[in-house]
Amino acid sequence: MIAKSKSNGAVTKTARRPIHVTSHDKRLLEDQLAEVQAMRSEPRADLKALAEELERAVVVDPRDVPSDVITMNSRAELFDLDTYETVTLTLVFPLYANIDDEKISVLAPIGTGMLGHRVGDEFEWQVPGGVRRMRVTQIHYQPEAAKLKFAA
Repeated sequence: MIAKSKSNGAVTKTARRPIHVTSHDKRLLEDQLAEVQAMRSEPRADLKALAEELERAVVVDPRDVPSDVITMNSRAELFDLDTYETVTLTLVFPLYANIDDEKISVLAPIGTGMLGHRVGDEFEWQVPGGVRRMRVTQIHYQPEAAKLKFAA
């Protein structure tokens, strides 16, 4: 069964499988969240949504993350279930975000939604223009898989 939840404006549709996050990415993302939250006086729904995703994630060693999972710095192809358009995005930390280079921040709504999903997973996420429904169709690059490939 696919479960839907709504929290602080972020609508998500969780896949049948839980999301996977590497222990390294989780630590860096929690540090990033703490840093951003320390600079803000009011709570932000996008930061809460990322924190909730990290809480529900299955945390794995970077060497054990499946190669079809979107991790930080992964380049993934997503299919928009409403517009039938395909986009290819690299999930990055906010400092490296540049939509012209197809690099999306993990703090952006679709970036948070991508994190930890596998090829075949579908998710919904609230964006300024409404709810986007996406399916992960391909992983073009995942740093953990690339490291293992070159280490062998």
